[in-house]
Amino acid sequence: MSISSIVPDSPLKRIVIAGGGFGGITLVKKFRNKNFQVVLIDRNNYHTFQPLLYQVATGGLEPDSIAYPLRKIFQGYKNFYFRMAEIQRVDTHSKVVETDAGPISYDYLILACGSTNNFFGMDELAANAMPLKSVTDALDLRSLILQNLEQSLEPGANKEELLNLVVAGGGPTGVETAGALCELRNHVLPNDYPEINFMQTRIILVEAGKGLLAGMSDFSSGKALHALQTMGVEVMLNNPVKQFDGKKVMLADGTSIPARTLIWSAGVKGAAIPGIPEAVLMRNGRVKVDRFNRVEGETSIFVIGDLAFMSEENYPNGHPMVAPVAMQQAENLGANLLSNNDATLWKPFKYTNKGAMATIGRNKAVAELPFLKLSGFLAWLLWMFIHLMTLVGFRNRLVVFVNWMVNYFSYDRAVRLIIRPFSRKM
Repeated sequence: MSISSIVPDSPLKRIVIAGGGFGGITLVKKFRNKNFQVVLIDRNNYHTFQPLLYQVATGGLEPDSIAYPLRKIFQGYKNFYFRMAEIQRVDTHSKVVETDAGPISYDYLILACGSTNNFFGMDELAANAMPLKSVTDALDLRSLILQNLEQSLEPGANKEELLNLVVAGGGPTGVETAGALCELRNHVLPNDYPEINFMQTRIILVEAGKGLLAGMSDFSSGKALHALQTMGVEVMLNNPVKQFDGKKVMLADGTSIPARTLIWSAGVKGAAIPGIPEAVLMRNGRVKVDRFNRVEGETSIFVIGDLAFMSEENYPNGHPMVAPVAMQQAENLGANLLSNNDATLWKPFKYTNKGAMATIGRNKAVAELPFLKLSGFLAWLLWMFIHLMTLVGFRNRLVVFVNWMVNYFSYDRAVRLIIRPFSRKM
């Protein structure tokens, strides 16, 4: 197999992009029909809208509502190739990406691989906790919750373990997941399971820090805390998870919570790739880059998004690991590569923070824009609009909008199906 055997040879310079997330698809669009051959690599053949994974997990949406085929996104693009493959390592000397489908040579390599879960070395917890980073994770979590409900009706079942739900991490994902689970418990599940007294079940949000939504203001943190507590979520601050054996969650202060479901949103790290020089790898797995997203010491390898560690004046410890950073870095890098071969004329990246938001439940959300802070119904409407417009594909926007309207007026979550029973790997 020749170096370029899984991609046709071309006289054009080849840009290999690893990762079909927000940054990756922004880059491909930037290079549409330009004077490059563009190769996109991803382990999945679809783009996942990760901010709504929690709604798949809690029965509000089907997975195909938030996933979109990568090949369909880029239909009609000239000199573009997609390969469904997993990167095994990068050979920086030969300028080759080695994948499980075969090697691909590159002139420029752009790593947009995103992040993965960080369990901080707690192996037992990693084996038993439920992450929420992929469509597969969301379906597994949905199945586990419903399976536990069914099992709780069996004679002699430990109802407390089966019905309690613990969410670790008080960031947007944790807050939104806890709120969605509470609405599911309060409005939907009692109709399906009249034998269960759901008022005795507990939904617990555990956060290691002193407040929720650490990247937002005290105003938003306080509003989110009050809204969750009003809904019936137990919030435990300054108390990180230390252990989880599949039946009991242990906290730092010694508190023991009987529960078979621990949803992990308490930490992420860069999804680093073997072959990247160790000298540029940070402790959290991110890759150190300069202000042009170049890997230090390399001239043809770039990193954007969650995987990139870039220090700038307002972000000395790196940018937040959120989609807007990846998309803005993709725009800037794409413009630089298209504008001039002379890197001395490139424009350095500067992040523009356009705001942050999180939804908590029906009519409840917080939003921080550069010019004002919102909470309640207006913030909730803004959250819905922004997320609808960011979804890929008109069909997905329409399906999600219809589902949201049905759920809003009927207080129902139609997708309560155990399509693929979940069992923990032993």
